[in-house]
Amino acid sequence: MPEEQTLGLRERKKLDTRRALSDAVLQLAFERGLEHVTREDIAARAGVSVRTFTNYFTGKYDALAYRQTERIRRSIACLSERPAGEPLWAAVSAALLEPLEAEGAADVVPSPAQLAEIRTLLTVPELRFATAKETAEDWVEVIAARTGTDPHHDLYPHLVAGVISAVGDATMLAYAHADPAVPVTTVLRRALSEIAAGLADPPR
Repeated sequence: MPEEQTLGLRERKKLDTRRALSDAVLQLAFERGLEHVTREDIAARAGVSVRTFTNYFTGKYDALAYRQTERIRRSIACLSERPAGEPLWAAVSAALLEPLEAEGAADVVPSPAQLAEIRTLLTVPELRFATAKETAEDWVEVIAARTGTDPHHDLYPHLVAGVISAVGDATMLAYAHADPAVPVTTVLRRALSEIAAGLADPPR
């Protein structure tokens, strides 16, 4: 991430700790189910104290949502840096895929047990709304800047931001129920290509 290059040692250590705690929640959720994961478990897996955990997150839902929120922020930053003449949905697609591909998600096929837990996580309200509330305004701002629209008075940037949110929700739902299982990037690419094509009627 570009912002990481400007971080001092202390800030980078804090960022690494946040990521370690967030990753620990997901690992433990896959192993035993999120409902059976405690703050003590998360702290122990990340190699820190419970006090350190509470210094960074209010609870396990907040910690779990952090990584996805971080990916979205990376996508927003990426969109702001895409070539000005690039078609909007081509730019959005590249921006949404960039953090996932950088983490190697294109090569990860979830196990049946992992998919079952993902389906459970998708029903948790605390997780469904945690990322949206953190990034919704930022999406509108970057889309407005790219399209020359007003983020406060024009409908367009809000519509695009809403579609991006819907793409994310639909992608995760299809990914969680895919049979056979596929990488999340496979589903996301398909969703974005259908949006870019105008979301025509499906073949009958």
